[in-house]
Amino acid sequence: MLRIYNTLTRAKEELRPIEPGHVRMYVCGMTVYDHCHLGHARVLVAFDTVARYLRSLGYRVTYVRNITDIDDKIIARANENGEDFRVLTERFIHYMHEDCRALGVLDPDEEPRATHYIDPIIAMVERLLANGAAYCGANGDVYYDVSAFPAYGALSDRRPEDLRSGARVEVDEAKDDPLDFVLWKAAKPGEPSWASPWGPGRPGWHIECSAMSTSCLGNHFDIHGGGMDLQFPHHENEIAQSEAATGCKFVNLWMHNGFVRIDDEKMSKSLGNFFTVRGVLAHYPAEAVRCFMLSSHYRSPLNYSEDHLRQADASVRRLYTALRDAGAGEGESEPDATWLARFRAAMDDDFNTPGALSVLFELAHEVQRVRGSDPDRARMLARTLHTLGGVLGLLDADPDVWLRGASAGEGPDDDTIETMIAQRGEARARRDWAEADRLRDALSAAGIVLEDGAQGTVWRRART
Repeated sequence: MLRIYNTLTRAKEELRPIEPGHVRMYVCGMTVYDHCHLGHARVLVAFDTVARYLRSLGYRVTYVRNITDIDDKIIARANENGEDFRVLTERFIHYMHEDCRALGVLDPDEEPRATHYIDPIIAMVERLLANGAAYCGANGDVYYDVSAFPAYGALSDRRPEDLRSGARVEVDEAKDDPLDFVLWKAAKPGEPSWASPWGPGRPGWHIECSAMSTSCLGNHFDIHGGGMDLQFPHHENEIAQSEAATGCKFVNLWMHNGFVRIDDEKMSKSLGNFFTVRGVLAHYPAEAVRCFMLSSHYRSPLNYSEDHLRQADASVRRLYTALRDAGAGEGESEPDATWLARFRAAMDDDFNTPGALSVLFELAHEVQRVRGSDPDRARMLARTLHTLGGVLGLLDADPDVWLRGASAGEGPDDDTIETMIAQRGEARARRDWAEADRLRDALSAAGIVLEDGAQGTVWRRART
């Protein structure tokens, strides 16, 4: 029985899809004006893992992850660069997709962009105006009236009166209440705009997600996810406007992942303490980065450090080494029932990936323990390891290829390495230990690690 922590109720609840056997999930995706950093990667990996696990249980999953391709930051960056905002967003959407592929993040079933949903956004604002939940300000903006939604603040566990005491109104805003938020922004000189019943303008950030999610998944769906920083005001505002517009419950389960932290501060572009995905992938294998992401429960903080990445790299190497040593080869087989049950017990507890990873490490140890005495069982267990690793988005590569590392770069190519290993083998056969040591030292200096075993010598590139 899969139980998921619901931010709204602050309790773990059994997943009961609205439509039996079909889970509909929406996740707030990237605002595309710069490269993705590890904080973004955590959202991508966490909910990719959720979707993978749900599918492994036999659910049909409709996973929607949006793209915010118009907002203040995008407009500001495009103006700084002297380019059209569409050129900017297309470039960073392309980079985001590259990062996703590198991290083994599968494509969502739908990836709506805000600028493609202007008509549904306008229609939702019109409904809110018609039922008295919104009003037109004197400055031409359209605002949501928070007082029209008595449950406002339930998701973030905040009382409106407390929020109101700390709120402030910008000079150019025409709100009736400091908590009210903009649904439609009147056009300003030099900004992109679209025609609307209230004159040219563009959508506010919050209404974008309500329109996209309900357009793709219906007015009431199963799971809504995103980073913890979106609880308030973004998701709080989504609930208020969506339920006021549709007259029904918006989402059953709210999931929020924790921050990636550096020196006890949230990783963010505004703080300037972020590491881009592609920057980290220049030094560590993608599966090591993904393993690092999964090594902490998705709701917990994830502390970034080089040591943690090196540990994750070593952990993935252990798993691939077990696959290689067992000689699992190609072919499908049913996972071992005992190990599958242990893996699912961890994942069924609110997607406890650290617990699931520990099962994989124990399984890899068992593969190595029995491979000498019972090679057939070792191969079967290795296939179980491969299957369960795949549920987490790991162990998709050929073990030999992964263990040998990425492209050679400035080091020797694969053929040269194989030739030197063969020469070393010949030197050892004729007991020319000095030549054998010279070849090993030459390979070691080039970053090539040799492992001698009963089946011969295997090699891998040392990680930087």
